[in-house]
Amino acid sequence: MPKKQLSGKEKAAVLLIALGPQKSAEIFKHLTEEEIEELTLEIANMRMVSPEEKEEVIEEFYQVCLAQEYISEGGINYAKEVLERAVGQDKAADIINKLTSSLQVRPFEFVRKADPNQLLNYIQNEHPQTIALILSYLSPTQAGHLLASLPQDKQSEVARRIAIMDSTSPEVVKEVERVLENKFSNVISQDFTSVGGIQTVVDILNSVDRGTEKNIMEDLEIKDAELSEEIRKRMFVFEDITTLDNRSIQRIIREIDNSQWAIALKSASEDVKNIIFSNMSKRLVEMIKEDIEFMGPVRLKDIEEAQQNIVNVIRRLEEKGEIITPRGGDELIV
Repeated sequence: MPKKQLSGKEKAAVLLIALGPQKSAEIFKHLTEEEIEELTLEIANMRMVSPEEKEEVIEEFYQVCLAQEYISEGGINYAKEVLERAVGQDKAADIINKLTSSLQVRPFEFVRKADPNQLLNYIQNEHPQTIALILSYLSPTQAGHLLASLPQDKQSEVARRIAIMDSTSPEVVKEVERVLENKFSNVISQDFTSVGGIQTVVDILNSVDRGTEKNIMEDLEIKDAELSEEIRKRMFVFEDITTLDNRSIQRIIREIDNSQWAIALKSASEDVKNIIFSNMSKRLVEMIKEDIEFMGPVRLKDIEEAQQNIVNVIRRLEEKGEIITPRGGDELIV
């Protein structure tokens, strides 16, 4: 079974534990109240950490400190050159990425604060690659809203370009910023972090409405079936409820209003209906089936909205660790 990757907060907790209470207390003096609360909670919930993991965290922290020193001595390029000689190209890039994303303002910061409709006016006529780059730097929610507002023939092309994007040179980012800067304002510092990629487009698609998501995925399947399949593996859609365990489904049922289930299940597959009904009381199943039968025609948009609301609840419960949803490549051991 592959070793679980530690999150940023978990690494910080491991480091503080390794440093001991006295040094940790000194570090806490430089943190906000919210950060102290989050780290204290993380330390309290920390599972057993192997000596190897602890060593890796300390080594990573040391490398980042070195990189910061190199940057102050001779700038990012100097730091990159020294680190490449010391730890190799890939590891050096990873360290610089972490450092620049935490020390500097990410590109398009001014765009993130802009009115979405105003921003749409500025970017909708840009080249799909330019739009993909900008969306990659926005929050999934904001990027999802913009993606859904683009002309339908452009949506899947932009989504595809986000998915296959790896990293973009600071020069290109800076040039795109400069063009937008003439329309907005502010000067944004360079960012060497990788942007785009499959997970970015998954996060964005998870934030758009069901209809937009469906159109994009169907179009992507025609243009690039392999990429479409890879994206689909990482997404959780309404039909994926059939992959959840009974305990998780029962937890979800408690969160959703009965009227929402009736609308969401109106056009659902028999497999989805069966697994939902098998986790409800007999009386509740009869009520929902009755609602479905007597509600008459329902707009597809309303059904998709109800299904999306349920998916949003599932994602929220997953984030809180209350349920587990299988993802592409994940293996559940029961």
